[in-house]
Amino acid sequence: MKRQNHNPFLLALKARNLSVEIHHHAAYQIVLSDDTPFNSTIGGIHYEQIHGFLIKPHVSHFCVAEKGTLSVLNIEAYSNIGLELARRLKEGQDYIVFDSLAETNLFFQTPKESLDVNKVVDALLATLPNAKYDERVIKIIDYIKVNYFEQNITPQTFSDMVFLSPSRLASLFKAQTGSSLSKYLLWTRLREAIYLILSDKARSLTDIAYDTGFYDLPQFNKYMYEMFGMPPKALKHNSDLIAIY
Repeated sequence: MKRQNHNPFLLALKARNLSVEIHHHAAYQIVLSDDTPFNSTIGGIHYEQIHGFLIKPHVSHFCVAEKGTLSVLNIEAYSNIGLELARRLKEGQDYIVFDSLAETNLFFQTPKESLDVNKVVDALLATLPNAKYDERVIKIIDYIKVNYFEQNITPQTFSDMVFLSPSRLASLFKAQTGSSLSKYLLWTRLREAIYLILSDKARSLTDIAYDTGFYDLPQFNKYMYEMFGMPPKALKHNSDLIAIY
């Protein structure tokens, strides 16, 4: 299952019987239980029977939900939606644990007694200001959608398309999205790679790496672990991931 959301820097997965080792990653992460409360250790503190958490990048954690279904949202830290999450955390606060449905609904402003990931995503996106994107930014985004798998894409590739210097284009793109062109390209490649991993488990990870623009499997492994705290092999085999949104 693949559902297109309205923010390129947000990757949402649904997982059943999830159990991952201690890790950290470069994205904000929101984990929510669809049904059964789960256990998690965050920053060395153990929590039992929680309904979810929001965690900043680079905070060590792991969770065990062997009997339930979780929604896992990964969000680029410097995107507009990532910056919105940063504003919701207090100074010095690395994470928030949700002990009940009511707490979760209050934080995300979603309907009571519901943890539908689509409603959570919609509520987060609703907090962002409406932006009219520059035609040059739109042109580059459209190009990446079609050509993300090309390995020879460079900053100069984009500059030549819109007749701006790499530095001016970088400033424009970041002003409109909150993040960089290189991160946009990386997230596009990772989203497509993850979709292929989940939709065709017989396909080799090496083939998927090449087909989505990575030079080789080690580079794919590096970025997967850096961004999401999980290598592709673990994504494929260690949990029953049933949907990507």
